[in-house]
Amino acid sequence: MQVRYCSISLPFTHPFTISKGTKTHQPSLVVQLEHRGLFGVGEAPAIAYYDTTVESMIARLEFKKPMIERFAFTDPERYWHYLHHLIPNDPFLVSALDMAAWDLYGKMIGMPLYRLWKGDPAKTPMTDYTIGIDTIPKMIEKIRETPWPIYKIKVGTPDDLPMLRALRAEMDAKLRIDANAGWTLDQAMALLPALEEMNIELIEQPLAKDDWDGMAVLKAASSIPLYADESCVFEKDVDACAPFFHGINIKLTKCSGLTPARRMIRRAKELGLKVMIGSMNESTLGSAAIAHLTPFIDEVDMDGPLLLAEDIASGLEYEHGKVKLPQQPGLGITCSLSFE
Repeated sequence: MQVRYCSISLPFTHPFTISKGTKTHQPSLVVQLEHRGLFGVGEAPAIAYYDTTVESMIARLEFKKPMIERFAFTDPERYWHYLHHLIPNDPFLVSALDMAAWDLYGKMIGMPLYRLWKGDPAKTPMTDYTIGIDTIPKMIEKIRETPWPIYKIKVGTPDDLPMLRALRAEMDAKLRIDANAGWTLDQAMALLPALEEMNIELIEQPLAKDDWDGMAVLKAASSIPLYADESCVFEKDVDACAPFFHGINIKLTKCSGLTPARRMIRRAKELGLKVMIGSMNESTLGSAAIAHLTPFIDEVDMDGPLLLAEDIASGLEYEHGKVKLPQQPGLGITCSLSFE
């Protein structure tokens, strides 16, 4: 096994604002695994509010590189367990390596991942398109610029209600909202009747990630499904979230890769939870990994390539919300980067 990597910083088409802040570029680490003449690639976006930078991932990768390369690779699940213990405090880096390992394995057996996992592409849900926090005229402009069947609207401001009413008046598309833990219980309860009138499809992470008492009250009052995001990071969080949410949003980067994400999906289904896979503004590379899980989930938010002004890979197609799964082995994409 040989490990190579490079750092990227892709610009957004529009500055991207959520309740936690604004960014104009998405920095990410991209890794490549080479084994017996085949190559696998993986991507891990750096997210400031999880205290993860590209530089910290590179430093840890350089330190652990000899041991990462020493592993006798046979299948990705064994490799993830090895990485999980070798790099216990960096799920973002483990996720990138795990993604690359699955890409490599798919190429070794000559099969796209969704087929390897026996997924039915007909069950793939449509992806939403995210509208970041902005002025109301600017948000309407973004909607008109990209007509879409499902929008996810970022909220968590004092003007959430007039903003949502203005957007709802603009179109008949399905609306999801994501507070990124930006509301208090009192704010959420006050907004709930109006949100129900507007036929909001689901609400992501309305309250602080550890406000379990508040979530119990809100869930009992809400006819709108509530999905955990910041409250559901690792596998152990699925069981913890079950009494307080109707569904969970799994992020590959946060949970440490495709390997644990597949287990989280299975466990959520056992507990009667709905499952969404969410984006952290990955390029086509990381979004393709999400795409291969879509036959097994209920909702998907994989609009990273649609929000970015530049890309590093090709092979993933969108058609007005519909995701066309790649047919080539592994992730099924072609990466345009050069690795050293």
